Amino acid sequence: MICACLVVALAASAASPAPAPARKRVAPATPTTATDEGPLEAVVETAEGSFVIHLLSDVAPRHVAFFAKTARAGGFDGTTFHRIVPRGIIQGGDPLSKDPARKALYGTGGLGLLKAEFSSRPMTRGSVAAVLRPSSPDSAGSQFFVVLADQPALTGKFTIFGEVISGMDVVDRIGETPVVKETPERRIVIQKVTVRKAAPLPSPSASAP
Repeated sequence: MICACLVVALAASAASPAPAPARKRVAPATPTTATDEGPLEAVVETAEGSFVIHLLSDVAPRHVAFFAKTARAGGFDGTTFHRIVPRGIIQGGDPLSKDPARKALYGTGGLGLLKAEFSSRPMTRGSVAAVLRPSSPDSAGSQFFVVLADQPALTGKFTIFGEVISGMDVVDRIGETPVVKETPERRIVIQKVTVRKAAPLPSPSASAP
């Protein structure tokens, strides 16, 4: 589940035209380091393909550290994208979703573990943010959602801790899965999440004119 404000904003996006391409990665103003490892990124592997999340520890260091720790412990492996709002979001990371028999509880697990790290960073296509319990800003945990279209109404209301920098076509494909009341008609399993050192950010001189 996500706060009601997200549901309202996404209802409008569902009727909007196809979203623009994912936002290009831009070098942060300060180093993106949660640990001495330096900048990190996460590779999310699914049956639909893989996508890469650049982790923004300069924006949300506690959320990045928690995400990395959970991934390295295998906490995301076998979970599913249990909620999809067409042209809105895909949501996953609930540890309860590893068990098909607990489907009625999907969306309730893995929350209430982190305090908010809200920022003014815009909630644009490809943003990765922490799921919250309704009306409870300090209730984040392992659940996260990826935004399929710009959601300006959500800026500052959820902790953004990453952005998809590669494989947004895979995210879109997952978002096209048939749903019944935002529940996918088939299991979309996260096979593995691997955290690694991020590739160097492109320098301004390397950019095309």
